This record gives sequence, structure tokens and C-alpha cells, in this order.
Amino acid sequence: MTPQDLIRMLQEKEVRFVDFRFTDIRGKEQHVGVPAHTVDLDKLAEGHAFDGSSIEGWKGIQASDMQLMPDPASAYIDPFMEETTLVLTCDVIEPADGKGYDRDPRSIARRAEAYLQSTGLGDTAYFGPEPEFFIFDSVEWKIDMSGAYSKIFSEEAAWSSADKFPAGNTGHRPGVKGGYFPVPPVDSLNDIRVAMCIALEACGVPVEVHHHEVATAGQCEIGTVFNTLVRRADQTQILKYIVHNVAHQHGKTATFMPKPIVGDNGSGMHVHQSIWKDGKNLFAGNGYAGLSEFALHYIGGIIKHARALNAITNPGTNSYKRLVPGYEAPVKLAYSARNRSASIRIPYVQSTKARRIETRFPDPTANPYLCFAALMMAGLDGVQNKIHPGEAADKNLYDLPPEEDAKIPTVCTSLEQALEYLDQDREFLTRGGVFSNDFIDAFIALKMEEVQRFRMTTHPLEYEMYYSL
Repeated sequence: MTPQDLIRMLQEKEVRFVDFRFTDIRGKEQHVGVPAHTVDLDKLAEGHAFDGSSIEGWKGIQASDMQLMPDPASAYIDPFMEETTLVLTCDVIEPADGKGYDRDPRSIARRAEAYLQSTGLGDTAYFGPEPEFFIFDSVEWKIDMSGAYSKIFSEEAAWSSADKFPAGNTGHRPGVKGGYFPVPPVDSLNDIRVAMCIALEACGVPVEVHHHEVATAGQCEIGTVFNTLVRRADQTQILKYIVHNVAHQHGKTATFMPKPIVGDNGSGMHVHQSIWKDGKNLFAGNGYAGLSEFALHYIGGIIKHARALNAITNPGTNSYKRLVPGYEAPVKLAYSARNRSASIRIPYVQSTKARRIETRFPDPTANPYLCFAALMMAGLDGVQNKIHPGEAADKNLYDLPPEEDAKIPTVCTSLEQALEYLDQDREFLTRGGVFSNDFIDAFIALKMEEVQRFRMTTHPLEYEMYYSL
């Protein structure tokens, strides 16, 4: 869509407001709205000024002026605003030089796409994430000097079998690890997911599938079509926005938190990816599971840098409560065809065009721009340095003899550990100026604030373990 097309769209759709959106370091969308009559070709070319110092992890007050540069190709009509509102995803621009801001995630993703082309290895990176999420009836939490607690309310939850509800307790609900995937009324969220799918398609995000996921209490997944790196990250942000707001419209609450429930599966974001050049899928070949040597080396790069990647692909303290054995979480750094216990899976497909790998350790709190860019940079390092991933792991990695288990590396066990690995292993990210050392330092500092808060907060479990000692 050209700027001229966008201006026509504003008129044809009788748009009242335009919402300029961008994504912060943590991965949360931010926005500012302007009346549609103020948006003309000059506005689209010059962008919209805002205060970058008010965004966590960004500029200081002494250098706060930034520009939001809208991407006309990203335009869609917001399905939730009362007045007709057109959404434009923006790059954050440094006014001084007109370049993408060093700490803007979308600009980093753009630089990653440019770097791929500059290497000559490929010209297009395709990504297909599968973010899982929970839909609860209600949630409460409290953290202050008097204590802390959290409480999930879900009529669908296995623990609600004895609860009293206004319309009675139907008794139909998925048990622990029993949500994949019985028909309604056990799956109580079909209609809400359908509403999400309809909204996604209306906003230009094609849907492939929707279903209940493994966990009780409303774990769901909506599968959407793959796309190029930056555009697929844009669409992932649209998906999260729609999931949150459709749930809200139905009087419920949705979360992409990786491990909100103790004792059942957490939510991952498996990321499918492939590299293409001149219309040819470079991952297709005659090697293991139909992969090329290029693809195997790409896998080798991801495995080599996995612990540094964890800081970006699993960026919260809660992420590491999911990455534990026993809940289908991929903790072992190995690859395998169809084996879901490995951290990298090669899905079975017949067409060479569909040949791809699936990285299974990321979770949906990851900033998609940073996540996809970092995975690709690690994979390209593997290709450039011919890093072979070793033999495939076709056994169940959750049930190995101790001597075999000890030989297979694992993902990080905490955010703090992941940040330490990122600090030490960052050179592959900085190639071509994709990620800067300044950005990585800022990211580590921002995330260490979360680590420190978590360290300093007394947990209710500690009362159970230590109160009477």
C-alpha cells in the first residue's frame, strides 16, 4: 500500500482517528492517536514526534525527541475502537540522522533482514510463530509489605469441580494435561477463539487453525500463516492485541505469561523458520529429514548460541518455570524429526517448499522483533562457520539413562543465567550493526531490574518451606 492508497483508505472508510503504534524493548505495544484529518502525505513522510525518554530502557531526558515513521503497508482498521480508527505500525526514527533508532525493536528487525541480504546467503527469512495463551475468567494478585498472593478463577479449570456457579456446575472441563483437544462443552472457549480468528482475518492476519491446548483452565492456540521476518513480527503483535481485547469483550482475561499455573503445561511460542534465495527454499535438501547442509548448519548456530538466545527468546523470570522437565517443555538442546521433546524439531512435510525447522524453546513473552532477528542471526552464524549440530536425537529426551542425559546440553535455568550468557556471547548479534552493544547493555540492565525485584520479593512458598524452622 502506497501513501496515496492510505489517504484514499482514510476517506473511503470514513476514518476518524489514526493510531500510531510501536513496540518497546519488553515487547509491549504503545500508541498515540491523532485525528484522521491531520494525516496527509506530509505527515506520512515526516512522521509523528514523541518523547522517547518516557519509554523504559530508551533515551534519557537530555535526548528525548524521537519520530514515529508509519509503515503504510501495515494499515488495518482497529476492530475494538468505538470510533473508526486506522492503525499504523511505526519504526522509531532518530531525527538527527533519519535512521532507525538503535533501541527500536522493529528497526533492529529491519536491520536483520538487510543483513541477511548483505551476506549473499539468502534474500528472505520466513517465520511462523505459534504463541500459546490462557483465557481465565478472572485473576487477582497482590504484592506489598504485608504479603503476596495470586489467584486464578476459571470455571473450566480442573480445580473448579466442587465450586458453586450461578448457573450450576456443569462438570464438563478438561483435567490437568487434558485439554488437547476435546469438543465442547469440555472445550468451553471455542466461540471466543472463533471471534479472535474473525478479528485476525479482518485485520489482515490469515488464520490456519485454532484449538484448545494441553493445559486445563483455558489454554489455547491460534495458528496463523508464516510471513517475512518484520511483517510476521507485526502480525504477532496484532495477534496478541486481538487475543487480549476479544477476551476482554467477553468478560474474560487472556495472558501470554509462560507459566501462570503450577502443575500443568506452560505456554510456549514455537517458531518455524526457513531461509530462501531467488525463490528457492535453502532448507530443503537430501540430508536428515529432508534438510540441506545449510539448514543443518543453521540449526548448529542456534544450538551453539541457545543460552544467549534464551535472554531474548525467554525474557522473563517466569519463562524458566516453564522450561523444566515433565511439561512438554523443550529443555534439551538437540534436534530431531517430529520428536517434540527436542528443542529443535523438523516438522514432517511432503513439499520441499514447506521444509523448515521449528525452534521450540521460545515463549510468547518474547518481543517478536528481537526474537526472530536473534534466532536468524544465530542460525546465519552457524551457516557462515559451518557449525554442524551433531547427530539427531530420535529418542524421548525426557526419559534417558543418566549417562546419556548428562551429555546433552540444556537451555538456561534462570533469566539471570541467560543474561550472563548474552553478555558473554553477543558478537553474532552485532554483525552488520543489527544489534548494537549499547542496545544489548540496555536490554541486560532493564531485565536485571526484573531479576532484582524477583530476588527481593518473599514468595508464599518460602513460608511453607521455612516458617517453622
